[in-house]
Amino acid sequence: MNLIVAADSRWGIGKNGGLLADLPTDMKYFREHTRNRVVVMGRRTLESLPGKKGLPKRVNFVLTSNADFEAERCTVVHSEDELWEALSKYEPDEVFLIGGATLYNRFYKYCDKLYVTKIDADLGADTFIVDFDKDPDFEIISESEPVTENGLTYRFVIYKKKDD
Repeated sequence: MNLIVAADSRWGIGKNGGLLADLPTDMKYFREHTRNRVVVMGRRTLESLPGKKGLPKRVNFVLTSNADFEAERCTVVHSEDELWEALSKYEPDEVFLIGGATLYNRFYKYCDKLYVTKIDADLGADTFIVDFDKDPDFEIISESEPVTENGLTYRFVIYKKKDD
């Protein structure tokens, strides 16, 4: 499994239930990596998407404890075991964890690669994830040149889980 996220300088990923910034190049990067693949998200992440429905051209899984929850273009699972069972039908490198913070923090250790758009600013987030730079199990394997867009500078950084 992989993870894809945009985070500010304090590892903030969201504010008031939405993204921190409008970064079209980052959205293109997200689409390129997740289109025609499998995405896993929590209920609040799904509800933040346009139309509150699964992303097109992807297999969408939503993990929620709400037994009555349903969503268009999504398969809803209610436990970690149910999620792993559903994902067992797919190649791990085809699966992307796309949020939110609860799932990122709970499942990132199961990921082989972490695709992080690192924004060089504190954007006043109210939702945070683990600082992957401080996790000794992961190392940076690639980092793009800086991109500046809408007054913000950011880089596309890929972390890989270290071999045991």
